[in-house]
Amino acid sequence: MAIKQLTVFVENKQGTVVSVTKLLSKENINIRALSIAETEGFGILRLIVNDEATAVKTLANEGYLIKITEVVGVKIGDTPGKLSEALEVLDNSEINVEYLYAFMARTEKHAYVVLRVEDNNKAEDVLEAAGFHLVTDADVNKL
Repeated sequence: MAIKQLTVFVENKQGTVVSVTKLLSKENINIRALSIAETEGFGILRLIVNDEATAVKTLANEGYLIKITEVVGVKIGDTPGKLSEALEVLDNSEINVEYLYAFMARTEKHAYVVLRVEDNNKAEDVLEAAGFHLVTDADVNKL
């Protein structure tokens, strides 16, 4: 049930992110979640999009290096402490969270979080057992 994340390696210079987002926009690709990490010379742009195949093709055709990673998406209550509850479920099951970031979309009562962990299946199992709803590709397309 994991969702696909695009990791795009980009130069750390002005205009790079706008170039990527314009390319995706021209192909009618909607960005659902986004994270940028940077170092001195390059950046790592992580994306969840509504059309992964077209996004990969579009960016690869423009010379971007892309890696696809399966990540866990989880819907949590949009109230203080709910993120901690989800993270505690994983911690209690000895699942390390390598990184996380939020979806751009939210509802009145829920927020959506992307989690990168070592074992997606185990993380999904323990989160579901604790009552959390996992985000599917179909959910991403509805956001």
